[in-house]
Amino acid sequence: MNNLLITGYRAHELGIFGQKHKGIPFIRKAIESKLIPLVEEGLEWVITPGQYGVDLWACESVIALKKEYPQLRLSILTAFEGQEEKWSEDKQEYYRGILKDVDFYGAVSKQPYNGPWQFAARDDLLLRKTEGIILVYDEEAGDASPKFMKEKALRKNREDGYLYLSVSSEDIQSAANEEQYEMADGMAEAENYEDRGPEWNEEI
Repeated sequence: MNNLLITGYRAHELGIFGQKHKGIPFIRKAIESKLIPLVEEGLEWVITPGQYGVDLWACESVIALKKEYPQLRLSILTAFEGQEEKWSEDKQEYYRGILKDVDFYGAVSKQPYNGPWQFAARDDLLLRKTEGIILVYDEEAGDASPKFMKEKALRKNREDGYLYLSVSSEDIQSAANEEQYEMADGMAEAENYEDRGPEWNEEI
């Protein structure tokens, strides 16, 4: 696979309004669990629409993974020019920081927001340019904007084998549980180290 699309919820759909929200690392970890095997099989490009939420958290994951997988490339392809102009200043600053590490940036429509058709045109192009998708969306939690991308991706999956991978709330909870387990395990090791005292030091 050469090109993969990653997208999903916008931040406000998850009740997330800042970058310090404790759930973001677990969303990233759940995305990475699906992404890393594809990178190890030769994935070259990750493409996102760059909306504030899952798109940009996925970008952060890719930027971090590029240190270990230097062949990996990242692209943001927005629906229209200046999508961030009405964002708060802190969100714009965060977005500009990500853009510094993006390998390609472009807008499907070379004009400001003009109508919903721009989002439809963007989604159609993203699906044409990629061979698979990781979609962060849990339909059981209620309808949200990723619903339309899910319908299009599954249709493409049926028609030509387009790869469809989903990240559900269960996947995110599993990432959180794993993190808690690792922290508890690390604390147990630290306590064991302290309990051994001089005997441990003698072995060193």
